[in-house]
Amino acid sequence: MIKIYNTLTREKEVFQPLEEKKVKMYVCGPTVYNYIHIGNGRSTVSFDTVRRYFEYRGYTVDYLMNFTDVDDKIIRAAKELGTTAPEVAERFINALNVKPATMNPRVMDHIEDIIAFIAALVEKGYAYPVNGDVYYRTRKFAHYGQLSDQSIDELEVGASQRTGEEQKIKEDPLDFALWKAAKGDEIAWESPWGAGRPGWHIECSVMATKHLGETIDIHGGGQDLTFPHHENEIAQSEAKTGKTFANYWMHNGYVTIGEDEEKMSKSLGNFVTVHEMVKKVDPQVLRFFLATTQYRRPIKYSETTLHEAQTNLQKLRTTYENAKFRLNSSHYQASDEEVNAAVLEEFEERFVKEMDDDFNAANGITVVYELAKWLNLASEDPETDLALLAAGLAKFSEWLTIFGIYFVSEELLDEEIEQLINERIAARKAKDFARSDQIRDELKEQGIILEDTPQGTRWRREA
Repeated sequence: MIKIYNTLTREKEVFQPLEEKKVKMYVCGPTVYNYIHIGNGRSTVSFDTVRRYFEYRGYTVDYLMNFTDVDDKIIRAAKELGTTAPEVAERFINALNVKPATMNPRVMDHIEDIIAFIAALVEKGYAYPVNGDVYYRTRKFAHYGQLSDQSIDELEVGASQRTGEEQKIKEDPLDFALWKAAKGDEIAWESPWGAGRPGWHIECSVMATKHLGETIDIHGGGQDLTFPHHENEIAQSEAKTGKTFANYWMHNGYVTIGEDEEKMSKSLGNFVTVHEMVKKVDPQVLRFFLATTQYRRPIKYSETTLHEAQTNLQKLRTTYENAKFRLNSSHYQASDEEVNAAVLEEFEERFVKEMDDDFNAANGITVVYELAKWLNLASEDPETDLALLAAGLAKFSEWLTIFGIYFVSEELLDEEIEQLINERIAARKAKDFARSDQIRDELKEQGIILEDTPQGTRWRREA
């Protein structure tokens, strides 16, 4: 029984989908006008992990993550890079091993839908045009501020302090733009209110309701989107449809950096990009770092915490290789015979219990570590039931894929290096330790690390 912390109610609630064993999920994707920093990456990885766990529990997930591609900065950057926003995002998604979304809707493909949506709000009296812009009447929506737990009076105080030409033409300082009149040579489309382009907030309302329905199961995004973006999405969507927009609102925590644990952001200039990171560390390490903290909790980024993730991932990789080596060296062949897997069933119950509790990845990965200890002992025990070991390894691998981690056994080395390994084995048997050490050093220079285990000598590539 999966429970989700709902930002709207500020309580954990039992997940009850609109359709049996199906999840309709919309996630606000990163704004990709240049290389994405790992704070943005945290959101994408968090919800990819949530999606994978739903699938592990037998759900079909219709998963939409939008690409914003009409912002001036995005358009300029795409031209400079000779690419597009989706292509930049695709590089980042591939680096972090994120599953392709069911759909990545783009704003440019939905301009007509956006105009029709805004026109419906104008007709209902929830929006009004002025000087080519269209604004939403915030006070007309009775529940405005509920998601971010703010009263309309508190919001009014903040809005009244804003200045600028836009504030002068609005009926109320709280009102926000649905359509913006064209200025200069920026990109624009024709509309009933003149040439212009969509406001930021309207885009997600239109794409989510068009492709997933007027009510969806889950809407996700970064904590910083709670207000005003998601608050405005609710107001727009529910004013138009008269129905609940999303039954569950999920928001991931920030990635923090520095001694003061400041939020990582481009505006503060304290960010580290995914593009930079994958040049320095295995992308799987970065994925593991981002995926194994409970999604609502902040993640502290530092060289130390990243190194801890690297160390822990290497331990899990070693567990996988040890178990695989034992099975291969014993020439184990899988069969249809039933395995007495009571011990694995106990691990399974604990893993599901932790992950069902609002996708608690930190506690879930702890169970994976404990299964790894069991696998290590089983790999070394000459009396181990190999069918049980194989079942345990399969379960171990399956759980790691939920966190976006895949281990693949190395291919056979080329003949020359194989011969060196065999020569070293012979040298050890002959107690020629000088030659044995020499071969080990030669292989290390080629990035091959040898490990002498109770089951024999095995190798791995240097991380």
